[in-house]
Amino acid sequence: MRTCCCQLKITTVKDFKFLQRWISEAVVVSLTCSSLYLLYVPRAIAQADGRAAPERVSSVSRIEDPYTLGAGDRIRVDVFQLPQYSGELDVLVGGVVNLPVIGAVSVDSMTLEQATRAIASRYSQILRQPTVSLSLLSRRSLQIGVSGEVNHPGSYTISSSDTEFPTLTQVLEEAGGIRLSADLSQIEIRRQGLNGASAITVNLLTLLRVGGLSEDITLRDGDTIVVPAADRPDLQNLAELPTLSFAGDDNQEINIAVVGEVFRPGSHTVTGSAQTGEAGETGQTQGAGRLPTVTRAIQVAGGIKPLADVRNIQILRNTREGIDQTIQVNLWQLLQTGDLRQDLALQEGDTIIVPTAEEDNMEESAQLASASFSPDSIRVNIVGEIDKPGVVEIPPNSSLTQGLLSAGGFNNRASRGTVDLIRLNPNGTVLARSIPVDFEQGINQELNPALQNGDVIIVRRSAIASVSDALETVASPIGRFFSLITAPFSIIRLFD
Repeated sequence: MRTCCCQLKITTVKDFKFLQRWISEAVVVSLTCSSLYLLYVPRAIAQADGRAAPERVSSVSRIEDPYTLGAGDRIRVDVFQLPQYSGELDVLVGGVVNLPVIGAVSVDSMTLEQATRAIASRYSQILRQPTVSLSLLSRRSLQIGVSGEVNHPGSYTISSSDTEFPTLTQVLEEAGGIRLSADLSQIEIRRQGLNGASAITVNLLTLLRVGGLSEDITLRDGDTIVVPAADRPDLQNLAELPTLSFAGDDNQEINIAVVGEVFRPGSHTVTGSAQTGEAGETGQTQGAGRLPTVTRAIQVAGGIKPLADVRNIQILRNTREGIDQTIQVNLWQLLQTGDLRQDLALQEGDTIIVPTAEEDNMEESAQLASASFSPDSIRVNIVGEIDKPGVVEIPPNSSLTQGLLSAGGFNNRASRGTVDLIRLNPNGTVLARSIPVDFEQGINQELNPALQNGDVIIVRRSAIASVSDALETVASPIGRFFSLITAPFSIIRLFD
């Protein structure tokens, strides 16, 4: 209960009437000379106005309800100097106990003190001023409901020991742990107590940040835990949730979707140890042991494309309430400052959207090409007058000249002045352009562009090679004609 201190100086009869109005809730009264000082609880103002105190209370200020009996409890009843009326009993279905002589007595939802009075009242009908004592030998299992942002919501039967009740975090762990969409600051425990239903609001972030064990309250039979979804997910909280003891199991595969500027958009199964492969190939997902993250999912989806906008990646996350959360991460900040909060842990059903960048920045493209969530290599098809024609695998963001050198360079028939670059654009159009070749030229979009996966480079013949091929084409039929004419003479010479 939150209190505050104020000073009330009593000097007139009117002041004393005011004091009588508030004295019922006074907790400290101090008299000095002619003045009276009062420490009071401000909630009295609301009660004085006729308004009821709120039913929702915080777990820190709440005094725990005493244990109430129910079916499954085992108790011992002792009637002083009457052992024939004493003994150990089970609380039966319906919350009754069968006592010697007087029969069934209901103790359902009663505290030990209330049950003692009820049993003594029944025995007073046949005994004169009976002295009854009641003790609890063993408690029943607790039935607790869990709903909201947990991995396995439902009803759970929790065995309680003789010395302690299960706590909130223990039951959350029993329910498969919290989901990453949970709001730990607003967990609600609905309880049917002696004074009716109440809702206890628990802030487990206090437990996370400062070790506030008072928030990890003990539960009672019939409690319902409601874990809400966060309205505005915070990256700091989201980064800390997977580290909690009552978080979900990280040793499992999850199904997510990746769309946008990746080489393999679609649905993927991801683990925490996923790795990229070649562009256009699904990354490896062997092993587990930690929750998969955004970069791991992008790796499995083949890595980012050159035009990916890694500053504005979005994660769409479903909640049990049916409302999608939208979380934005900046992987460029991860690369520049090492902010691991941007590499957000994922949960089952997440969708990652990688948008297209509005501008093509060559310097940034070079840095992104070396990132862990870029593909290990891209494939380029180089054909024509090249030493090793065919498909070559080169690092992402390799230039045109690097691609030519990877294929062994020009052969002696090649036209060394220009080559043709053919590229299929994302919108379905085809780009075809002739590019002058200068091996001393650095990466340049016009003179030495960065290659993309699936590009085709055509190395044409030189003029001399073209003339030579044309002459050979003309001479070949004439040679075959003379071969036919001289063939009979060659046969005759065989018999000479």
